[in-house]
Amino acid sequence: MAEPGVETRTRSSVITARAAATFDPVGRSVATARAFVRDTLHGWGFSDVVDDAVVLTSELVTNAVIHAGTAADVLCLRSDDGVRVEVADRYPEREVPIQGTGLSLGSPDRENGRGLLLCAALASRWGVEYSPTFKQVWFQLDLPQRPVGTRSAGPVLPTPLLPVADERVRVAVTQIDRSGAISVWNDDAEHLFGYAADQVIGKPLTDFAAWPHTPGIGTGIAEALQLSRWEGSYGIRGTDGRVLPVYASHLRVRDTNGEPSTVCLLVRDDERAVLQSPQRAPVTDTGTDSHTTDPFEVFIGSPAPDDLDGLLQRTVERARDMLDGDAAFLLLATDDETELEVRASTGLPSARQRFARVPVEAGTGRYGSARMPAVHEDLTVVPGAVPLLNSTGMRSVVTVPLKVEGRLTGSLGVAAEASGRYSNEEALRLQFAADRIALAVESARLGELERLRRGSLSFLVEASDLLAGTLDRDQTLALMAQMTVPTLATWCAVYTIADQASDPYLSYVLHEDEERIDGLKALLSKIAPPDPVPTPGARVWTAPAEAAQQAALLTSKRELGIGSAPPVSSGIGTTLATAAAVGGETVVLPLVARNRVIGMLTLGKPSDDHFRQEILELAEDLSRRAALALDNARLYSERVAISQSLQRSLLPPELPHIPGVEVEVIYRAAGEGNEVGGDFYDLFPIRDGAYGFAIGDVCGTGPEAAAVTGLARHALRLLAREGFGGPAVLERLNAAILDEGARSRFLTLLYGELWPQEDGSAVLKVVCAGHPLPLRLRQDGTVEPAAEPQPLLGVMDDLELYEQMVTLDPGDVLLCVTDGVTERREGTRMLGDEGLTDVLTTCTGLTAGAVAARVLRAVERFAAEPASDDMAILAMRVPEPQHS
Repeated sequence: MAEPGVETRTRSSVITARAAATFDPVGRSVATARAFVRDTLHGWGFSDVVDDAVVLTSELVTNAVIHAGTAADVLCLRSDDGVRVEVADRYPEREVPIQGTGLSLGSPDRENGRGLLLCAALASRWGVEYSPTFKQVWFQLDLPQRPVGTRSAGPVLPTPLLPVADERVRVAVTQIDRSGAISVWNDDAEHLFGYAADQVIGKPLTDFAAWPHTPGIGTGIAEALQLSRWEGSYGIRGTDGRVLPVYASHLRVRDTNGEPSTVCLLVRDDERAVLQSPQRAPVTDTGTDSHTTDPFEVFIGSPAPDDLDGLLQRTVERARDMLDGDAAFLLLATDDETELEVRASTGLPSARQRFARVPVEAGTGRYGSARMPAVHEDLTVVPGAVPLLNSTGMRSVVTVPLKVEGRLTGSLGVAAEASGRYSNEEALRLQFAADRIALAVESARLGELERLRRGSLSFLVEASDLLAGTLDRDQTLALMAQMTVPTLATWCAVYTIADQASDPYLSYVLHEDEERIDGLKALLSKIAPPDPVPTPGARVWTAPAEAAQQAALLTSKRELGIGSAPPVSSGIGTTLATAAAVGGETVVLPLVARNRVIGMLTLGKPSDDHFRQEILELAEDLSRRAALALDNARLYSERVAISQSLQRSLLPPELPHIPGVEVEVIYRAAGEGNEVGGDFYDLFPIRDGAYGFAIGDVCGTGPEAAAVTGLARHALRLLAREGFGGPAVLERLNAAILDEGARSRFLTLLYGELWPQEDGSAVLKVVCAGHPLPLRLRQDGTVEPAAEPQPLLGVMDDLELYEQMVTLDPGDVLLCVTDGVTERREGTRMLGDEGLTDVLTTCTGLTAGAVAARVLRAVERFAAEPASDDMAILAMRVPEPQHS
């Protein structure tokens, strides 16, 4: 049973229009819902009840999306006697206070619970409807009774001030179905644009509409056709190919079958007064008793955009409409107030002006300074007075400064194609509006700047980590380019300079579109590189854009057969695409490291685009880090090359061929970039029929150990060829090591001399000075040491060493290793001599190469971790005779 004042019966009024929308359960949805209801009711001409409808909608949507935490469905229904608004949420079990019961409707001071209280106070009728899945609150607002003809009226104007129109005003009426295709096309549309109805019906409106591209705004014609109501200017292409500027009013409706469509009324743009809604001040959407109006919202409208680009774009559009201009623009001042950067524009030819810069003081006097209001009645008289409007067709302009606490923060301008359109009166109106928005714009700009700086810090930290993670020159170049594209620029080129006497070399090119890289690289290769100037900061480089435009022009002429060059049938697409890719601003930043220019980082934008100052500052920070990383990579590469060259000199150039003996050596140096460490080997001819071999291990690893390695290997060869026997060779080497003093390191060494015999065997004389004992593998699979241990070298002055003779029969193998093999560890386990013996036992019948490979494989498989010590494996085998 309904309580007094609450109506639950079904409505009987005839519905003449409806509009619906769903809002997500987030805080900003409340403001969006208010704007939806306000625009819908204004579009229906129900301005008398807009205030109450917006207040009630705001409270009910707040209850749904904030307190109930569900999406809100808002439905506006128009009838002959008023409007009904329904707000539904998906939380039907919530308690609903009812009048006349013990439950209270709530206090106006509470955060929630006021929606129904306001419905009772403001609505003609209201009610609550439940279903199993949602709860719906609705209210009806009746239109007040008014005498005919007083709903909307303008002031009486003298005849010369009335809008100018043709003798007959033609209003094109077209209807667009839900797919965007034209379904209705009246006679006036055919007269205005030249198309008969059968030529356009069924085709998308986008085929004929020339929608203006406005920087910072993502709404296109497809989105505009989805709005419940829209008004504004665009163009329609006629049958002659020309674009006729029109002013349009769109209204989205639904037929009796529920199918949505959009009715579009269009007139010539200069006859916009026929359709254009009169300017109205925004209404308050709160339930307070305050009658004051925020001057900011009077100009911007409510809700105000919450992002800087949206706020600036709304500003220029409202400024243009306020002064009935053809174009408007807004520039923000740089931190030092010496330049102004274009941040929003409307009505200008293209987005090419975005982020372009002009000086604050363009000349002498007040009209050359952005710090004072200025009116130019005819720009053709003073060409270049407003650089932003050069070649745009604008004749008259009014500009005013944006100031906060006396400091210049920007400039706002409105321009018209006709001369003499503006006077000091319009300047005062525009200055008043600029004063209202200046603080909000500066606040939004500072917020954007703070977000950008935080993002820049995060970007630089990540970039530093990536650059510090590699010492490879080519990888550093690739990282530099990949970090700038597309984050900072559309394309990037890195030039490097090898030394002071070298010219810059194009080392790396990257474009966000991979198909453009080859064309861009070819273009840059044909022009002289930028000068390697060490001055910090970005400087503009015009050569790529000029070269690309020239190439595109020549290619187009050849394509058309103009000029001396024969016509061509291909290549123009690539040339034009390259010209568009580099047609914007190009800047060069020096790569300076250790007080020397080592290269240049070149960043580019596509056609008619400019860099923001914040982006250039970020690119400069990146270039400093990248230069140091690139120079470090260069130094590292040079030192690695030198180190590897020196290390290779410590190893035998090649192993000699020993008649009747198979020899295999496997060498692994520990440490990245090391080719030689503390372990070494050698095999060399001593004299006819005799060969010397050695395998040793210097204490430690790295360059210090490698130095002793070189001493030992060269000393062995020299002493052996002088005719010294094994013990004498090692004793003299021991003395040479001790002579090194503090730089000396002890050395374990297995040295031997080998004589192949005519009977197929081989005789060896070996001395094992502190080294792991050589192992002999016989044909029957037995393994035994082939020498006895003796003192190592580099510790004692007086050594008395002796040599032992070993004979290798056909099929026998002599295996010599360093302790990197026997001391291979996995936790507490170690391969050891026994483990090596077990591996060698399985090698019977294998060649010397197979024996060495099996030993290495066993060592690698013994532990998962990479080896931390140098390893050397020397295997010698006397092959068995071949039987025919």
